[in-house]
Amino acid sequence: MTRVGRPFPSDECGCDAATPPVIVPGVTTHVLGLIAGSRTLPLEFARQVRAQGGTRLVAVACEGETDPALAGLVDDIVWLRIGQLSKLIEAFTERGVKQCVMLGQIAPRNLFDLRPDLRAASLLLRLKERNAHTIFGAIADELKKKGVELVEATPWLRPLMPGAGFLLGPKLADEQRADVEFGWRIAKEVSRLEIGQTVVVKRGTVLAVEGFEGTDKCLARGGELAGRSGGAVAVKVAKEDHDMRFDIPTIGQHTIETCAAAGVAVLAFEAGRTLVLEQDLLASLTRQKEVSLLAAN
Repeated sequence: MTRVGRPFPSDECGCDAATPPVIVPGVTTHVLGLIAGSRTLPLEFARQVRAQGGTRLVAVACEGETDPALAGLVDDIVWLRIGQLSKLIEAFTERGVKQCVMLGQIAPRNLFDLRPDLRAASLLLRLKERNAHTIFGAIADELKKKGVELVEATPWLRPLMPGAGFLLGPKLADEQRADVEFGWRIAKEVSRLEIGQTVVVKRGTVLAVEGFEGTDKCLARGGELAGRSGGAVAVKVAKEDHDMRFDIPTIGQHTIETCAAAGVAVLAFEAGRTLVLEQDLLASLTRQKEVSLLAAN
């Protein structure tokens, strides 16, 4: 599970129920669905929507994953166990949600670990490939069958997506910049092959490639392999055809702390396609931890 967006009942917005309206920030919608995973992104999204006004937020939260603080930022919240796909759909349809977004982290493997309901189990059995794209794409299809469209959350979150030239923390040495360029090429190729979106390199050598275990463990493994002197460089990208409905590359406090603990000295991310949360906090944290965070393209 991950993130969800917003809907509008046709009888409230005057739109044809067969063709739900496109949600535009700043325009009064009436109901917005949010499928909320872990960490701070669902909370930040709720704050951004609140700041733009005119929207009623209905969240589906995941037990053991979603921050309980989300309850104070939305109008209605339904707590479910990961894998309860039927109840997720019912939570939205019963509340008039026609469009929704997915936000926050929920590892796809948890769909296998935590007893999926009959609908989710049937969905998984139909998949020939099981990765984030196929699993969440299939969930989007199930939602659409019931009249709920999964849409991108990026229109609300653009202010949090830095462009080229963004840098927090220490300036990079020439060797580190060379590693960023090298890591960028590798990460783009790895993401094209549907393996992962993050690589860790040092002095032109690939130390770790993200797989099913996720970004944090990739960073930890790469940092360990860099040796006692540290100095590893991590690069995180989006796929060329990256579906932002299911996954927006995101960096926050936890990511920087993971880099620091692993001995990763530089984290480069794709400019204009990556969310950087709590930027004031990260400005202080990157200086304190001596981790460089920069937008690359």
